[in-house]
Amino acid sequence: MFGKGITMKNFGLCVAMVLLQSSYGASVILVKVAFERGLNQFVFVAYRHIIAMFVLGPFAYVREREQRPSLSCSLFAKIFLLSSLGTTIYFNVFYFGLTYTSPTVASALNNVIPSLTFLMAVLLRMETVKIRSAGRQAKVLGTIISIGGSLVFTLWKGGCQLKGFVDGPLINIHSTKGSVGELRHGKENWLKGSCLILISTIAWSGWLILHGTVSKVYPAELSLNALICFIASLQSSLVALFFARNRLLWRLEWNVQLLTIIYCGVMATALANYIQIRCISYMGPVFASTFTPLCAVIVAIFSAIAFAERLHLGSLVGACLIIVGLYIVLWGKRTDNLMTGNAEDKDDLGDGRTLEISENACTATTDKSIASELKC
Repeated sequence: MFGKGITMKNFGLCVAMVLLQSSYGASVILVKVAFERGLNQFVFVAYRHIIAMFVLGPFAYVREREQRPSLSCSLFAKIFLLSSLGTTIYFNVFYFGLTYTSPTVASALNNVIPSLTFLMAVLLRMETVKIRSAGRQAKVLGTIISIGGSLVFTLWKGGCQLKGFVDGPLINIHSTKGSVGELRHGKENWLKGSCLILISTIAWSGWLILHGTVSKVYPAELSLNALICFIASLQSSLVALFFARNRLLWRLEWNVQLLTIIYCGVMATALANYIQIRCISYMGPVFASTFTPLCAVIVAIFSAIAFAERLHLGSLVGACLIIVGLYIVLWGKRTDNLMTGNAEDKDDLGDGRTLEISENACTATTDKSIASELKC
């Protein structure tokens, strides 16, 4: 799988990726609890990126002082669009959908991002699909299975409800919109939340495609992420000021809401981005992508025990299809990479339209904060 021997270094990177996905899972769960306790999702997104900006900024300035290229107007416009797609739009829509669904739903549906990215790349003619290539056949098949699984997950609950691990929740969450059980099992809310999360994955897929272009002309990854967080904090603050005009929504106290903001800003955004970049630089994007479904598994197990969440048969079938499709896409990507390295396959790459985003389109997680963490 790794193309290298099983060394202590490889083992350490595996541990790092497991901890990374665990941190993403913890952030999704914390965010759900904080939202039900009164934290406004728009205010949260603004605060989160402000904290991430202050954490990443000094570190990026010192480490990449001589590596940062100058900013042109066209490059700044692309970074501004990156911030809009991958942070402002993605997180606000994703967390808005999370208020109507459960952490398990949000984590599972995020696994469809690699397939959506591949589909979007084909539609934009950045990827040429040659049926005779086994790798591209696998990517097409995996995309169909993954997207089909997301539709099954969203639209079909199935005839039976799976038995939970516990009879009652260990953590009680009180919502002003109704009980957690009503939010999770209400058909209208389930459909609304799932559709919002799927819309957010489309925005993130567009972010991945654009990031592949921007990173070629602005290779200072930490500085780029810090700049994205800075622009996103301004954009998100404007959005929050429009939708959350009540001053009380901006007040911070020593409670789970403040803990969630600090944790997501420091751990799930700033530190997670750095760990992700290091793992990808050593082992490649496919290695990082293989750990993606782990987040959904962690969230599902915790939600089943702590919140007494019970999934329907359709949810389980859809989640399995999404994960199977994800790994088929990743296998196809790995096969394409191996074939590209052979001299006999150079003719297939002569049209210059091969996937320029391939190194940035694989690593889909829940929270990039499911983010920049979804970057390859």
